[in-house]
Amino acid sequence: MIIFQLIQKSQLRGAEVFAAQLSAHLERKGHKVYMLPLYPGDSKLPFSGTYCYLNRPVQNRWFDFQGWKRLHELIQEYEPDVIQCNAGDTLKFTVLSKILFGWKQPIVARNASMVSLYLKSPFVKWINHFLYRKTNHIVSVSHATLKDLVRLFPFAKNKASVIPVGIEGININPVEWKGGHTAKKHIVHVGGFSFEKNHKGLLSIFKQLTEETQENVHLHLFGEGPLQAAVKEEAASLGLAEKITFYGWVSNPTDYIAKADVLVLPSIIEGLPGVLLEAMYSKIPVIAYNVGGISEIVNEQTGYLVPKGDEAIFVEALKTVLDAVDTVKVQKAYDLVSQQYVNEALALQFVSVYKTIALSTNKQ
Repeated sequence: MIIFQLIQKSQLRGAEVFAAQLSAHLERKGHKVYMLPLYPGDSKLPFSGTYCYLNRPVQNRWFDFQGWKRLHELIQEYEPDVIQCNAGDTLKFTVLSKILFGWKQPIVARNASMVSLYLKSPFVKWINHFLYRKTNHIVSVSHATLKDLVRLFPFAKNKASVIPVGIEGININPVEWKGGHTAKKHIVHVGGFSFEKNHKGLLSIFKQLTEETQENVHLHLFGEGPLQAAVKEEAASLGLAEKITFYGWVSNPTDYIAKADVLVLPSIIEGLPGVLLEAMYSKIPVIAYNVGGISEIVNEQTGYLVPKGDEAIFVEALKTVLDAVDTVKVQKAYDLVSQQYVNEALALQFVSVYKTIALSTNKQ
């Protein structure tokens, strides 16, 4: 099959990284994939195949005749069997091109988050209702995200399925902490500095932990984003500056995860976070708020699932983990991920979806 993968831009964000990993597996299975970044970006994604850079101006996101036309031309040139839209503006861009130029290829939309928490205004809901109506299939990253989507758009139930994110084979390399060298315990958080990741809530949890235990602990934060400066200021105001290290973006967060005593994720919005899968596969305990599809991988057997916003329970879970690792939980978490969340196997599920909708489209 020939597959177009539209991504927002070349950036090391979950949606784009997974699309690149999926594309690499698809090519190894004999399919041809073209990666189409919509906007300019300079990150190197884990896909060495063919890129068709659209380089569209962000300010034209609502009206981009030349961009829609360019997609039409690429479809005429390469004749893909299916077009997959991976988050962001890619679905709107693709649907409008199809309406305007009348090409026939089926569209797969990938739903990676809890859409109802973002679509607040009636107009935005109407726009997304229209766009999802125009897709041939919707792939949700978890049962929770699918349920959320169907609650908002009931028609989606008849053309949607769940295929989760997965992991690649992980090779752990030795690394050194950049702070907290005298600490006995190390806590890691990986995620962009956006409101969804709830860094200020994490600081509150960490502050309570340091006040309630004599353990010498250090918090390592990996990622970048618009709220990074504000979080640094908050850490200083709480007297935590010496106990927290900000790493910014790193190319090898899994190496640090594997070195940690625990990975924490107090997000208030999630789909199915790949960072939890990486920690579980690396046999590192995980603690997370029960949001999105997290309960589909984290439960009392595989980790510590905390009611959303309950900082006291989160702190208690941290105390438990830092006191002694539950090796049974860690092993069960590893078994779950290694058996059900491996990208190579998940690529076959995507191929099945592609073939089904391509066949259906050809019969019409």
